[in-house]
Amino acid sequence: MKLTAIFEKAGDWWLGYVEELPGANTQGQTLDEARENLREAVQLIIEANRELLLQQIEGHEIIREPLMV
Repeated sequence: MKLTAIFEKAGDWWLGYVEELPGANTQGQTLDEARENLREAVQLIIEANRELLLQQIEGHEIIREPLMV
């Protein structure tokens, strides 16, 4: 799966968003900085969502497996 990054120039800053992942957004003084910050934001969102889910399903019988999209 590939995600779509959107970058927008706003004054002296570059703003970055992920089209398929609401809440994944960032900024940078350069386009390269915004790209790197966006990658990090996506990783942090995924890690936080995983941790929240693990807390919610603690004690439940589950099956955990990879999903390719």
